[in-house]
Amino acid sequence: MAHGDRGEGGPAVKVVHLGPRSVAALVLVSAVGIAALGWPFLAPPTSQVGAHAADAPWFFAGLLVLLVLVLAATISESGLGPKAVAMLGVLAATGAALRPLGAGTAGIEPMFFLMVLSGRVLGPGFGFTLGSLSMFASALLTGGVGPWMPFQMLALGWFAMGAGLLPGAERLRGRAELALLAGYGFLAAFAYGTVTNLAGWPFMQGQASNIAFQPDGSVPANLARFLLYCLATSLGWDLGRALCTVVLTFFLGPAVLRALRRATRRAAFETAVTFEAR
Repeated sequence: MAHGDRGEGGPAVKVVHLGPRSVAALVLVSAVGIAALGWPFLAPPTSQVGAHAADAPWFFAGLLVLLVLVLAATISESGLGPKAVAMLGVLAATGAALRPLGAGTAGIEPMFFLMVLSGRVLGPGFGFTLGSLSMFASALLTGGVGPWMPFQMLALGWFAMGAGLLPGAERLRGRAELALLAGYGFLAAFAYGTVTNLAGWPFMQGQASNIAFQPDGSVPANLARFLLYCLATSLGWDLGRALCTVVLTFFLGPAVLRALRRATRRAAFETAVTFEAR
């Protein structure tokens, strides 16, 4: 799953790839995350899953451990050298610092455009690691640590990884690439909001009868309630996040993409280190 990149006419560059163990760990944590998020629609009305809602924080803690293992597996198997680790740290710190800039203002979160561009240039493995680590650092920075944090980490990891899986990584450049990234960022911003909504919606029973999860309700009925919940609580935030990502991608994207590709070429992440005898 490696991508090549010729940057600004330079030699092809190999970005950090996903090896077999990393892929297996990523599939595992994604499957666990999907089950944890989608259980209101997967469990039948007669299931006793809803009776164990109080155990959710412990399950979230387990999911966080799995996320940490995915990050460790990706870093160890991809053989990240000091330069790649330094770039990961710089980008994660930058993303964490960008997030609070628009906090509380119509969902304007500048960090998301950086995740899209970084995932595009550095590939899906680096993108997932960067997205999860950035959200973890942001939670520590803003005091947003809670049972929702593992799902935010997972969602942003998916968000950045998806950018690395977009087609045309070797050939597509210019306005066409910016349009592709902006379109992806717009849709993924809504997907991120939907995923994070699923983390808390099943536990608001009784607070809003028309949009709350009903353990004994049918799947279509609960799906309709969830859509109403998204419209009522997060549509404005998701739209703000999506528009912010599109605007920043078009205005700052060319410069950021050039900088990331130049840094990737110079870092030569997968270039083997050799020693010559004197």
